[in-house]
Amino acid sequence: MLRFGVIGTSWITNSYVDGALDSGLWELTAIYSRTREKGLAFGEQYGVTTVFTDLTEMAQSDLIDAVYIASPNMLHMEHARICLENGKHVICEKPLSAHAETVKALQQLADERGLIFLEAIMFMHLPQCKLLEEALTKIGGVNMAKLDFCQRSSKLDAYLKGELPNIFNPKLETGALMDLGVYCIYPALHLFGQPQKMTAAAHMLESGADSGGSVGMVYPDKLVNIAYSKIGQAAANTDFQGNLGTLYVESISKLENMEIIYRDGTREFVFGAEPKHKLMGYEAKDFYRYITEPEASAEEYNYCRKLALDVSVCMETLRQMAGIRFPSDV
Repeated sequence: MLRFGVIGTSWITNSYVDGALDSGLWELTAIYSRTREKGLAFGEQYGVTTVFTDLTEMAQSDLIDAVYIASPNMLHMEHARICLENGKHVICEKPLSAHAETVKALQQLADERGLIFLEAIMFMHLPQCKLLEEALTKIGGVNMAKLDFCQRSSKLDAYLKGELPNIFNPKLETGALMDLGVYCIYPALHLFGQPQKMTAAAHMLESGADSGGSVGMVYPDKLVNIAYSKIGQAAANTDFQGNLGTLYVESISKLENMEIIYRDGTREFVFGAEPKHKLMGYEAKDFYRYITEPEASAEEYNYCRKLALDVSVCMETLRQMAGIRFPSDV
């Protein structure tokens, strides 16, 4: 087994840790937190008592081989750099950075040190992604796709009461596009490549963060429409339309509850659902494989790297189009 530490103690870290441990390939050995008390409280769930409040100290520790980063977005760049510079493999929550040049620089740093630097995006590592691709061949070629991730934030009520949760604070490089829109951009670029033209619009909150938005992608043979929101809850979800039928996907981030609806009304079940920690466990398994089987997995890892950079370029372009600004843009 490989040993890993975590940066961040939110629910998403719990899901990743549960998935990594469930894989049987990883051992949690260290936790970084700004306060020792919070780190110990998180570690207690897993029987881990090694807590660091100095990130460089953890990155230099011989207790870990790799790090999972789930800190606020604006800290991803610095946290990943420190870990990579100290010889640790890194899997970092999306988005890697608000700036494509930073992603490129971190990828180069990882290459120079012979390390794996991976964006933690479930879509790319789910076995059901292959089922999605196979299902798309059955509907006669996609001519229209509607990708939707509109999910009311659990922090919205706090924001409406006058508080400023992290997810609605642009100083932390957050907002609906960075948090949810990215889950739609990934499958669009993976399945269809770079569009010929894009349009983007966003609704902005008083805090300066975007609460939601829409993206249009134009291809020679299809249109891709993307909707994302942190203040509304969708019921329409995602579908891919072809000449022979439609592929319905209830959750584009988890590829959950997929079904083909053919022109004659018949239906074909594609895939149901799995627990969140199982979904994140697939990321952990591939992360392990990229580290331990570098030659066998090189083509797959390099594709993930390239797509991560392409997505970052696309996201930065869309932010500019939609008027979403962060302090680091200056």
